[in-house]
Amino acid sequence: MNRKQLIKKYIEFFKSKNHKEIPNASLVPENDPTTLFIGSGVETITPYVLGQPHPLGKRLVNNQKSIRTQDIDDVGDEFHHTLFEMLGNWSLGDYWKEEAIKMTYEFLTKSLNIPKKRLAATCFKGDKILKIPKDNESEKIYLKLGFSKERIAFLGKKDNFWSPAGIIGPCGPNTEIFYWKPNSKPPKKFCPEDDNWLEIGNNVLMQYNKNKKGEYIEQKQKTIDFGGGVERIITTLKGLRDSYEADMWKPIIQKIETISGKKYGKDKKETKAMRIIADHVKASVFIIADGIVPGNSEQGY
Repeated sequence: MNRKQLIKKYIEFFKSKNHKEIPNASLVPENDPTTLFIGSGVETITPYVLGQPHPLGKRLVNNQKSIRTQDIDDVGDEFHHTLFEMLGNWSLGDYWKEEAIKMTYEFLTKSLNIPKKRLAATCFKGDKILKIPKDNESEKIYLKLGFSKERIAFLGKKDNFWSPAGIIGPCGPNTEIFYWKPNSKPPKKFCPEDDNWLEIGNNVLMQYNKNKKGEYIEQKQKTIDFGGGVERIITTLKGLRDSYEADMWKPIIQKIETISGKKYGKDKKETKAMRIIADHVKASVFIIADGIVPGNSEQGY
């Protein structure tokens, strides 16, 4: 399966679950001074997450290009990218945790045929300062789906809480799905710190709104916000350990090899440099395509 086939399969799956497709938005936010670039699909529909009715209804789906500069120091490894594509589906006050987790699981294991034995999950362990409880409900749903307790980990705010794109805005705990990379047997117990576990999908349980005082106020409308990285899922499906070897990156890497006279994968330092160049070139091209001229301030920088 290539990139286009994955996106098509994903959109068709969620359309079959009564979701309406929304367009891929520009990387440049509209009427939002709190962030330089669109870093996730949910940032393009913030008013609807806060309760404004969406013209297409309460169930939405799309594939959104995103720029995430907070990960820039990790670019150069096998799986981090500044620019990436995010598969997204949303429930705006419609279904909640159980249906969301079950649909994600069904798509991964039935539509994509990813073996259940290679999957694990994380849930939010709660936070006394934020006054947000432990998410035992999500754990129970995974157990019903056949996950063992050893394959479910509870993590804190740093790893399992989706903060607003800016200082204020919608947010909430999340539950992530991880995949054990190919070429070795997955262990019985899930350890999120082990780099062989790769996050391939994340259901954000968007039930709070952070205000200017830093308080997390529970919203009347609860929103499900799923995000799944196209590059990571393609790498998973192809049995690769390096996403830069997948079809959406390979032509760029090959061009860098031609220009530099170096061979990708031969030398660790040179390979890392090639990944960084490929990532920044691709991100720059997409930013320019959305109308930003290179410069020394804000988006241009």
